[in-house]
Amino acid sequence: MNQIQSVLITGANAGLGREATRQLALQKGIAKIYLACRNRSKAEAAKKALEHETERKIFEIVLMDVTDPASVRKAVAELSTPIDAVILNAGGTGGQHPNGLTRDGVTNIFATNVLGHVVLVDELMERQLVTSTILYAGSEAARGIPKMGMHRPDLSEGTVDEFRSIADGSKFGPEGDPMQTYGYAKLTATLWMGAMARRHPHVRFVTMSPGGTTGTAGFDDLPLMKRIFFKHVGGVLMPLFGMMHSVETGAKRYLDGLLNPEFKTGHFYASQAGYPTGPVVDQASIDGALSDINTQDNADLALRQFV
Repeated sequence: MNQIQSVLITGANAGLGREATRQLALQKGIAKIYLACRNRSKAEAAKKALEHETERKIFEIVLMDVTDPASVRKAVAELSTPIDAVILNAGGTGGQHPNGLTRDGVTNIFATNVLGHVVLVDELMERQLVTSTILYAGSEAARGIPKMGMHRPDLSEGTVDEFRSIADGSKFGPEGDPMQTYGYAKLTATLWMGAMARRHPHVRFVTMSPGGTTGTAGFDDLPLMKRIFFKHVGGVLMPLFGMMHSVETGAKRYLDGLLNPEFKTGHFYASQAGYPTGPVVDQASIDGALSDINTQDNADLALRQFV
């Protein structure tokens, strides 16, 4: 495995993406970090602040909106130098209309968390522009966090049609709860990563949950009362009960997954069952379905119908 010197991070201007960028810039050997952001002014502001905080001028902006595959393809087409590693960090609860459909036929929440990253990885792999590691920002929501009101995603059979219904929202209907559909989206992407690891054995594919993290933008688009709870009330109380940790701790998980070869390709790492904080473990030890090859391939085949 090549030593990682250059990294591209989606959603790099805020929250976990920004903090992971800052921490990476302080690592010995990291020589270039690409800030993949959809808003130029916010990206420029983040770049300036990061240069000041880290005293390094190693940041380059890549304009990319992961909800728009055309934007992703355009951004990759403009890259000329191979990148060692990619952190697929951008995500969230899908904006003001999470269940609305994009022109690609998937829900906004699915586009944000999954489809744009599938397109990004496919484009990078096709052009041989990634040399070492791809890390996807998973979530304990993919296996359920009942104590936070997130139930385990219920796959009836894990067929291609079922994964397609998750992507286009028909499994949930127009009133699907973003807090639940988010978990299904993260589960689908985690299974896709497993399939990709088998298809491309020369690249390491690691899914790493940052855990329950305060100080992120992930809850900004939730309905008012849920947003207030998770960002303000929960942000104060949940750390006291071991249900959330700092953005610094969450971002450190990304770095561990990226730089520590002990985290194996095709595997999903997150907290122990019942909690979204604490030491990470291989989630296949909690739910064997996560490592089921047929289910992984079905998730991948369903995604191919939208790209």
